[in-house]
Amino acid sequence: MGRKWNNIKEKKASKDANTSRIYAKFGREIYVAAKQGEPDPESNQALKVVLERAKTYSVPKTIIDRAIEKAKGGSDETYDELRYEGFGPNGSMVIVDALTNNVNRTAAEVRAAFTKNGGNMGVSGSVAYMFDATAVFGVEDKSEEEAMEILLEADVDARDIVQEDDAVIVYAEPDQFHAVQEAFKQAGVTDFTTAELTMLAQNDVSLPEDSLVQFEKLIDTLEDLEDVRQVYHNVDLGE
Repeated sequence: MGRKWNNIKEKKASKDANTSRIYAKFGREIYVAAKQGEPDPESNQALKVVLERAKTYSVPKTIIDRAIEKAKGGSDETYDELRYEGFGPNGSMVIVDALTNNVNRTAAEVRAAFTKNGGNMGVSGSVAYMFDATAVFGVEDKSEEEAMEILLEADVDARDIVQEDDAVIVYAEPDQFHAVQEAFKQAGVTDFTTAELTMLAQNDVSLPEDSLVQFEKLIDTLEDLEDVRQVYHNVDLGE
């Protein structure tokens, strides 16, 4: 599946030292998911996904509860889900997903991040066709064979199952997120090292050192934007 998922996660975690920023973004995402449906994860699949992701980032229960209570309270704060596509240095590809209550502000900030860091915005569809929407789970204390057996017994299909360091990484179709989650929970797995709905590049590219430095600055700038929820790209950032 290209780049090792653990490398992606570790590099992201190293930049997420500002946990208050991460928690604030999850708070917004949980609020939006809860407001769009029932504020109960058992009857709101989108909320269930966000809460599972939040768990892998150790988001405090107080932040989760506050966001759900805000949705229950009938707050009239509304957010738009937006996707921007663009190109970084040397033709690298970037997808930016955002949640915003001010579309003009977010568009301007994302565009500025690209242009100031050697990139440019593309039109809708200019980049996304080179990525695959994917559900990714990380499971510890299971072998590839055990993971495969758990999914087979639950009649759940996976795209790929690979061992990475101390975890087994399971890649599946996005609509299999809950099926994979439930299969492992029935097998006694209560915690995942990763539980993501992501966009994985079909092919990774390597950049020369000077372009790589500029590219990483672009990604950092985008991820620091308050309205940006997720950033995906096709650059191999190395080990």
